[in-house]
Amino acid sequence: MRKIILLTAAAALLLSACNTVAGVGRDAQSAGKAVTKAAKR
Repeated sequence: MRKIILLTAAAALLLSACNTVAGVGRDAQSAGKAVTKAAKR
C-alpha cells in the first residue's frame, strides 16, 4: 500500500514538472518574439 502511494506521488510530481517546463518554454518563446519584434522597429 505504501509503495502505491509513493508511486502515485512521484507520478504527480513528474507530470507537474512537465507542465512547468512546457510553460517556461512558451514564456521564453513569447519573450523572444517580443524582442525580435522590437528589434525590427
